[in-house]
Amino acid sequence: MKPIAPLMIEHRLIERMIHLISQEITRIDERAEVRPDFIDEAVDFLRTYADRTHHGKEEDILFRDLGKKHLKEEDEKAMKQLVEEHKQGRRLVRSVAKATEQYRSGGDSHLVSTIRDNLQAIVEFYPTHIEKEDKVFFPASMGYFSQEEQQSMLSECREFDRNMIHEKYRKIVEQFE
Repeated sequence: MKPIAPLMIEHRLIERMIHLISQEITRIDERAEVRPDFIDEAVDFLRTYADRTHHGKEEDILFRDLGKKHLKEEDEKAMKQLVEEHKQGRRLVRSVAKATEQYRSGGDSHLVSTIRDNLQAIVEFYPTHIEKEDKVFFPASMGYFSQEEQQSMLSECREFDRNMIHEKYRKIVEQFE
């Protein structure tokens, strides 16, 4: 198995969440209200699974190792663009989280449209980003690595995943301490 295989599998779960967010946008449009509990869960998913776990492996393992290689100019440019897109995703999620917290605290009705618009931006962002990785960047990136290097990265990805749950819940405990 190539180290991009688990990343592509993770994309399928992210796509499912994006579909749920899209359905929530329809609900917001119909009712002009937000379900903060759903938004909280979606934000947690996007922060923990999509960003920290998934993008973490991309940036901390795949991109790091690609950074040690002499990349073609277009691959170097694509990698930098993907990192910038990850940052864009983080900004969108922060905006949703902040507006949802304000909404929950009794903020005015303009926050519904702020939340909705940022959710819509997330729904539009992820499919394009995922397609770029799955169909273009990931396959091209594997050409830079030997079979041994790919297996080493795959092992590192597995270890990264094993540590994630401990990191998440350690942060929760530290937050309350």
